[in-house]
Amino acid sequence: MSQVVLTVSPSIMNEIKKKYNSHLSDKQPPGSIFVAKTPTCTITGYRSGKIMFQGTGAEVEAKPWQSSSTPTSGKSPAKKKVGDHQYAPPAHISTLSAIGSDEVGTGDFFGPITVAAAFVDKNQIPLLKELGVRDSKGMKDPEIIEIARNLIKTIPYSLMVLPNEKYNAMQKKGMNQGKMKALLHNQAIQNVQRKIPSYDAILIDQFAKPEIYFNYLKGQSTIVKEKVYFATKAEEIHLAVAAASIIARYSFVMEIDKLGKENNVKLPKGAGSAVDLAAAKLIQKHGGGVLDKLAKLHFANSLKAKKIAEKADRS
Repeated sequence: MSQVVLTVSPSIMNEIKKKYNSHLSDKQPPGSIFVAKTPTCTITGYRSGKIMFQGTGAEVEAKPWQSSSTPTSGKSPAKKKVGDHQYAPPAHISTLSAIGSDEVGTGDFFGPITVAAAFVDKNQIPLLKELGVRDSKGMKDPEIIEIARNLIKTIPYSLMVLPNEKYNAMQKKGMNQGKMKALLHNQAIQNVQRKIPSYDAILIDQFAKPEIYFNYLKGQSTIVKEKVYFATKAEEIHLAVAAASIIARYSFVMEIDKLGKENNVKLPKGAGSAVDLAAAKLIQKHGGGVLDKLAKLHFANSLKAKKIAEKADRS
């Protein structure tokens, strides 16, 4: 799909909006002023002054406004410290077309582990910034949901969900969480590779040293190693990882809400005292087996919840 991004003045933005007045859409992404849809192009104007033309008619629709476009700054982005191992990403990776992967739910007692991989073409980087893609840790669930729903319509991605029943079975057989995550990342990345013709790099949000990650994958029929890089806080280095994180968290939020509704209870996130109390109430109401599908049983919360439930039953 063709895409043209221009930066224009407020007056030019208004002119463009007026031109497409009969094509305006009610649905607008975060940060936008208007969205217009013609048979061959979607035009989105943003508060930042950027305007995006997407579709087969993008170049034709954008051409009349190119002379009014403001040149973008030639300044290079600030370099971030990206690691000191052989799989450390190059300093310019943020400007490349890349697959990024990240996971959510590993520290949460309730809910599954969700892993996502996402591909961001370098030409889509401005678009993702306008959609609000950034480190998801600073976002609340409603914003995550809104951005994710736009993302999954915009970029190639793969989502892996590990239900707690399967997680608990694998853990009881001796598989640690690190290996589970490595298997999920490796599979999600392969799934995205099949959807795209090419890419410049793969960036994994580092949860283990690269040598340990690859050791976890021994015995797999396919291990993705070419163009693979690792970095902590990778969502700050490339928008592909930030996008993957948003999609993974969106899935986690949907899954934990679904589990809560099935059991008529709101399941808290994390692994704190609120989790202990919620788990104890579930045990009192449904018995200890209820946690098999809802929680990661090896967490200390399981024992704490059982003690709280037993104490409540005695009183």
